[in-house]
Amino acid sequence: MGRAIRLRNVTARCLLPLLLGALVMPWAALAAQPAASPESTRRASDSVVGLLTLAIPDAPSSATLGPIRQGSGVVIGPDGLVLTIGYLVLEADQVLLQPDDGRQIPARVLGYDVATGFGLVKALIPVSLPAAPLGDPSTLDETEPLLFVTGGPRARITMARQVARRPFSGYWEYHLDHAVFTAPARPDHSGAALFNLRGELLGVGSLIVSDALGPAEPPMPGNMFVPVDLLKPILGELVAQGRSTQSKRAWMGAHCVEMGGEVRVARVSDGSPAELAGLLPGDRIVRIDGQRVDDLHSLWQRLWEGGAAERDVALDILRDGQPLKVPLHTIDRQSAIRQPEGT
Repeated sequence: MGRAIRLRNVTARCLLPLLLGALVMPWAALAAQPAASPESTRRASDSVVGLLTLAIPDAPSSATLGPIRQGSGVVIGPDGLVLTIGYLVLEADQVLLQPDDGRQIPARVLGYDVATGFGLVKALIPVSLPAAPLGDPSTLDETEPLLFVTGGPRARITMARQVARRPFSGYWEYHLDHAVFTAPARPDHSGAALFNLRGELLGVGSLIVSDALGPAEPPMPGNMFVPVDLLKPILGELVAQGRSTQSKRAWMGAHCVEMGGEVRVARVSDGSPAELAGLLPGDRIVRIDGQRVDDLHSLWQRLWEGGAAERDVALDILRDGQPLKVPLHTIDRQSAIRQPEGT
């Protein structure tokens, strides 16, 4: 009964944005789109759960993410396998799944993949929820209506559309060649599920951004989703090893930003190679191992492709206009992630 009431409310919330979208979407394109069937909408809704995590005591990630984190996840396997965004489960001590029937289901973290940003958890008792089929986000176009779904106590479904599929570089040593950007923006994006109208999962929510169209385009608030086509080739590795092979790569522990065509250090993580090397906020990184750094992508790419995860690198920086050479010894990111007792 609760799900039926929720579905009627969802339908009402979905219709208004879809009708408003007709004002800006060509009529022919809109008419060509299939309507969301009650079955696919219910399947999408029922496979998404709330996710509540408590970080291990004194976890370094709590300084930026907080010790208590709440978001969503989506069931992708019949055995209680749940996909979410990795920062929700990073250094997690306790995990609870929250279906919309009010249950609190304990779960454990299976993996956190640095390269993609995915997190994977597994329920410790049966969840009895349908698994979402994985779709193909590469086939999306901007005329296709999408479902933006969150779970838990504040579960919601709203309509969205893709406004861009483009590269994305994050300040936390992160890069995707093809992230999915949607509008309108929603603040409850963490681990949210993006579905097409056939009920196929297309992506997992990561961020709210002000430049969904791209840095050189007019400002548009939106959300960034990690596309599920990145999950398909690494799912076996995530289940078996807790991360993909491509996640074993060099890490400095420097949060960097692009400012006026320059790459500058915004902050350094406590105890990280960047802190031990003496990098400071405001430092401009000009070269790494003799190769010029023009943007975040070039910095991260040259860091990861330069050799082993643990190695010596040479940074050329400008500090207060003065050139400096900074030797730095990188480490594998996984080695700096704290684990719960007994893991």
